[in-house]
Formats: sequence, C-alpha cells, structure tokens
Amino acid sequence: MHDSPEIIGRIHSPYKEKFAVPRQPKLVPSATARIELQGDANCPEAVRGLEQFSHLWILFLFDQNQAAGWKPTVRPPRLGGNERIGVFASRSTFRPNSIGMSAVEFKGVTQEGRQQYIELGNVDIVHGTPVIDIKPYLPYSDAIGQATGGYAAEEPHLAAVFFSPQAEALLASRPDGPHLRSVIQEVLAQDPRPAYKKGKTDKKEYAVHLFDLNVRFTAQDSEIIVTSLSPVTSG
Repeated sequence: MHDSPEIIGRIHSPYKEKFAVPRQPKLVPSATARIELQGDANCPEAVRGLEQFSHLWILFLFDQNQAAGWKPTVRPPRLGGNERIGVFASRSTFRPNSIGMSAVEFKGVTQEGRQQYIELGNVDIVHGTPVIDIKPYLPYSDAIGQATGGYAAEEPHLAAVFFSPQAEALLASRPDGPHLRSVIQEVLAQDPRPAYKKGKTDKKEYAVHLFDLNVRFTAQDSEIIVTSLSPVTSG
C-alpha cells in the first residue's frame, strides 16, 4: 500500500510553465511529448502491447497546484472567468486530489540505453509533470457519440496569429523552425490570456516559455502578434 500515488514517469513536453498550456488535449495537434518511465515501470514488459492502441489515457498529478489547495467552486474560462460553478462540473486544475487525466495520441515506444519512453501527441501537460498511471483508450466504450458538453459543448474560438519579422527570422534560422512555428501558432491561437481579456485589445506584452524559447506576444481584438522570440538560457 502507498500513502500517495506511485509516480511511474515524468512528462517531457514543450510547455515549460503552466501559462499557455492548452486547456484540453487535441487543441495543439503539432505538439509532441514523451513520458520518461521510472522505477519498476521503466522496463520493456510494462509497455508490451501498447502498439495495439492509437490513443492512451494519461493520469497525472497537478503537482504545481497542490500547495494552493482547492475550493468547492471555480470560475471556468469558458464562462468568461466570472460565473462560479462546482469544481466537479469543471476541469479546473485545483482539485481535491490534484489528479488530472488526458486522452492523448500514442506515437510509439522508444528506448535509449535502458531508458523506456512513451511517445505522445496532442498533449496538454506541463513539462516535468509526474505521471501516476497509463491506460489504453477504448473507442467502443470511451467515445460516447450522444454525450452533451454543457457550457463547453463547442470548440473554443481560435485567434489569428501573426509573427513579427524578428520572430520569422529566428525561426527561419533553425532546422526545427517549421515545427516550432506550428506549435507556437496553435498554442497562441487559444489566446492564453485571462478569460475576461479574450477578444479584446490589450496593451500588455505577455511572455511564455515554449521549448527553449521565450515567446513574447500582444493581442489586438481577435489577433495575437508574436513580437519577439529569444532563446532561454539555463541557470
């Protein structure tokens, strides 16, 4: 028996901080990630048979929120960040047990030396997040065609994203530039600003850490402008 869930791995993803992480999986299809398995889970036997499935359920801990605790009601961004509803009627990251779950694309298992990795797509999880379980997604039971989505029934509106000449030049100078551009564009199209600012002109310049880049952007009505990109130095 464990007093707390056993951590079986860690997420490696482009999202180096909570800000600008997609609020649901599948919203940033160009982003890839991987789980670095650890402990007893880091063995070929534990992942045997995964190749039969196209998608997986990932259960993880909102470890950056645990110290903040939780409240019975929350303000979902889809309701403008003003109306309160019960925490169990939301996907708020502030939950009684800080457990999250995401249905993600399975892209294969890789091995580097003795280290096992599970390669994923469409992940909405912060880099370094502890993983506590992995389960196969079963279309016949997990996909319910007649399901209703309440206040979040419709996909979110996407903003148009434009890149400054400086940002375009930096991306053009890198061999992974096209991939970085796609991910940055898909992330910012969600408009990660506070809900009450969506669709409005904002004089503030925001910054988010994606991959190894500091991405700075502003918003004008329903448009997001990437003003600059700069490498993030470690240390």
